[in-house]
Amino acid sequence: MTLTVAVLKERAEGERRVALDPASARKLAGREIRVLIERGAGDAAGFADSQYADTEILDDADAIVAQADIVLFVQAPEPARLASLRENAVTMGQIFAHRQPETVDALNERKAACLAMELVPRITRAQSMDVLSSQATVAGYKAVLRGASLAPRLFPMLTTAAGTLRPSTVVVIGAGVAGLQAIATARRLGARVEAYDIRAAAREQVESLGAKMIDTGVNAEGEGGYARELTDEEKQQQADKLAQHLAKADVVISTASVPGRPAPKIITQAMVEGMEPGAVIVDLSAESGGNCELTRPGETVSHGAVTIDGPLNLASQAPIHASEMYAKNLLNLMELLLQDDGVTIDREDEVIAGCLLTHEGQLVHEGTAKLLGRSG
Repeated sequence: MTLTVAVLKERAEGERRVALDPASARKLAGREIRVLIERGAGDAAGFADSQYADTEILDDADAIVAQADIVLFVQAPEPARLASLRENAVTMGQIFAHRQPETVDALNERKAACLAMELVPRITRAQSMDVLSSQATVAGYKAVLRGASLAPRLFPMLTTAAGTLRPSTVVVIGAGVAGLQAIATARRLGARVEAYDIRAAAREQVESLGAKMIDTGVNAEGEGGYARELTDEEKQQQADKLAQHLAKADVVISTASVPGRPAPKIITQAMVEGMEPGAVIVDLSAESGGNCELTRPGETVSHGAVTIDGPLNLASQAPIHASEMYAKNLLNLMELLLQDDGVTIDREDEVIAGCLLTHEGQLVHEGTAKLLGRSG
């Protein structure tokens, strides 16, 4: 049986990534899988059509979708395009279905199986398929470069004939993948870096990168390494300690987010007003509302003499490497589907079960169903 995999040109505003880079496309073609690429799909990422060897480059997106057994994407195609899907086809990409229920309806109309890459479980076995981690790596790097560009000060300590310049102080909020990459990048640029995370377990990773952990005096770790619910007094103690460090920061990179939920508000207006003139906040959680009360998603604004940057889709600003990592995530997950007789959706597999959004005309992901009010 010849399997057909299709990749469309991304149409979301500002999206420069592509779901399949040329090297990954060649791997599929080498397995005698037919690969269809919409003309110009890789242009924005820096990949010319001529680089996609052993694939078919076609102009008609709907015709491509109609032939595909598996459709790969970075952001979900518009519902009208999904109407061209073969019945029971497989789609793989980022959906964030709680924000776009019409996409879920379009998939169910075609009885399509959808593996939502943002729902891949955060377990050891699935690390090579984790797009949130791979794309957060790019975002954390880019966030520091934005902060350095917006800041009126240089990051490194410099000794010049005109005198010595002190290094900038960068505070990174959240020591997940994006936060750790931000720490490493700020350190490489010569800044003095401090990190804030409610998980005591993050200290070792933070310090291994040469940063100093902000000690709030509160141990928020609960059972199984997860954060426990804090008392109001403990929350205030943490906020007061963080405010002291923000007041001395030149650049703040904020990365705290919870998948499927609004970003936690960590930086209050009062904290911003206590910061030094010229300070910069880069809020990586802007897409889900922001960690700062004053963040405006997609905008760079000023509050007094403090600049607050709310960038969207930062991973798309380094599209070559972001696309290469994203494609590898897709291919690694696809390996779980490919069988000698075609594609199999094994709902007993914990990885597939964790990220399977729709199947056979039903919304099967319980967490998303609850968010959309469709559970029960």
